[in-house]
Amino acid sequence: MKENEIGTIVVSTAIEIHRDLGPGLLESVYEVVLAHELSVQGLEVKRQVPISIVYKGMEFVEAFRADLLVADKVIVELKSLQQINNAHRKQIQTYLRLTGLKLGYIFNFGAALMKDGIVRAVNGLEEEPRAKTLRRREENTRGNE
Repeated sequence: MKENEIGTIVVSTAIEIHRDLGPGLLESVYEVVLAHELSVQGLEVKRQVPISIVYKGMEFVEAFRADLLVADKVIVELKSLQQINNAHRKQIQTYLRLTGLKLGYIFNFGAALMKDGIVRAVNGLEEEPRAKTLRRREENTRGNE
C-alpha cells in the first residue's frame, strides 16, 4: 500500500473516532483507540516508537518517540490541544526529514471539528494525480471557512 492510500485510511479513521468520542480526552486514549481501529482494518501499527538519529557522528538512540508509525510508512502525532501551533507543524516536518519517511500527520483531537485539527506533512512524496486534486480541494475548502 502506498503512503497516500494509508493516509486516506488513517484520516477517515481519526475523523470517525473524533465523531464517536468527541474532543478533549487525553492523547493516550486517542492513541490506543486509533491504533486499535487501524489494526482492525489490517494495517500494522506501532505505538510510541523510539526513533534514533545521528548528528555529526553522535548517535542518539532515542531522539524522539513517534506516537504512531503506520505500516512503517506514515508517522502520526496526536495532540489534544485547543489549537495546533507552528512549532507542532515544524515538529512533524523534522520527524519526516530525520526518518526519511514521506508522509506524516498531526491529529488534534482537542479541536471542535476534526477537519480543523488535521495537519498533513510531506517530505518528497510524489503526489498521484487524484491525490493532487483532493489536496487542492482541501486547501480551497479551508480557505473558504
